[in-house]
Amino acid sequence: MTNLVRSASLTNFAVIARSAGLDPLALLADADLDPVCLHDPDLRIPSDTVRRLLEAAATASKMDNFGLRMAETRQLSNLGAVALVVREEPTVRRVVRAWMRYSHLMNQSLFMKLEEEDGIAVIREQLVGQRGPSRQGTELLVGVMFRSLKFFLGPAWHPLRVCFMHSPPRDPAVHIRLFGYDVAFGQDFNGLVCKSSDMDAPNPTADPVMARYARQVLDAGAGEGRMSTVDSVRNILLVLLASGQCSIDMVAQQLGVDRRTIHRRLLREGTTFSEVVNVIRREMAARYIEDGSRPLSQVAELLGFSALSAFSRWYKQQFGELAGRRRRSRLQA
Repeated sequence: MTNLVRSASLTNFAVIARSAGLDPLALLADADLDPVCLHDPDLRIPSDTVRRLLEAAATASKMDNFGLRMAETRQLSNLGAVALVVREEPTVRRVVRAWMRYSHLMNQSLFMKLEEEDGIAVIREQLVGQRGPSRQGTELLVGVMFRSLKFFLGPAWHPLRVCFMHSPPRDPAVHIRLFGYDVAFGQDFNGLVCKSSDMDAPNPTADPVMARYARQVLDAGAGEGRMSTVDSVRNILLVLLASGQCSIDMVAQQLGVDRRTIHRRLLREGTTFSEVVNVIRREMAARYIEDGSRPLSQVAELLGFSALSAFSRWYKQQFGELAGRRRRSRLQA
């Protein structure tokens, strides 16, 4: 199944491309995208095509912060119909949870999770099902979330930390300009670390009646956008994988069903639990090897392997070569 994203994801693409001396229409043509997607924000286009477009633009422009530059001037209205719900929620926590609930209407490749413990709130954002580097798309997502939270928390608000899994940019000036100095790279997740008290902040303009109506409208038209069992399992595995506890029993517990139900639903969708785990590991392994900033022992841990040797055997079986050799060839390319 091809994951889709609203063409609003390309807001500011043409402006940033032209500022770098690029022809945005030529880039769209190379990606096989219709130029109308720059003007109609509600078109559904393949999310992996958008990923490739942003990476190609970053390479051609020599801007390794191309996606972040696109995020700098984003407005809440860029969320489309989802903005009708989030802007009427009574607290920032409810805003984030509404965003999570309807994220599939904006981007079917987006996984979001809110975790809170000991006064700290962590908002995780991850692109799933991507077949290659996704630095630009990831920074665009985190930048949009940051900009949206400032809409509710005020222009002076900053998170405790902004986290990215990928390596630092050549020049951090744009990251500092947007986020401030509390930006960390090479982390275990992409997203924002805030105070839980930020989540408690009220939204003084909230209208509960309008929020309820907007939810009814979105829910009525969201049937075709509901997650498949495969996508639900994938999203949970992305969180559990690094813990080494990515068993089908753990996933079933998260979904509130038993393991037989998971098996049955996955078979109905033409796959198995072990196949879903393997596909995720292949995608993440390719991304980590491409990035090259993490030692292979850490890559093995993040993919849920008990030892580097187990990861090495698996990698050789899957890709037909040693992980270390693949990494060296990428770095020398």
